[in-house]
Amino acid sequence: MSIVKEFREFIARGNVIDLAVGVIIGAAFNSIVKSLVDQVIMPPIGLAMGGLDFSKLQWVLKPEDPATEAVELVAIQYGAFINTVIQFLIVAMVVFLLVKLVNQVRRADAAAPEAPPAPTPQEKLLTEIRDLLAKPKA
Repeated sequence: MSIVKEFREFIARGNVIDLAVGVIIGAAFNSIVKSLVDQVIMPPIGLAMGGLDFSKLQWVLKPEDPATEAVELVAIQYGAFINTVIQFLIVAMVVFLLVKLVNQVRRADAAAPEAPPAPTPQEKLLTEIRDLLAKPKA
């Protein structure tokens, strides 16, 4: 089997395509959540805390030397970390709600009673014969 044919079969599988669509939608969703956190959620929180910009919060370990052109700043940027944690919590909550919804739909489908299959023509004939034999003779 040639590599091209094997690759074509691999790509044609439904799981691979579903996974690709999920990754693309996930990346787009990540951009939406990043924008939500950075531009909608954190500004009011920063304002409530006295005009604080969380993305700029940092602990400076080594300040920059204004005499040199090289960037020498060494800092722990905990504000960006806080933003990232909030983004993660939002994504985790949405994924949780999505999985919960899918589980409810699956449980509803599993709990729905299935109609018994229609009898075959042979079963219908045997049922008629049984009913005729069960009738009292007049």
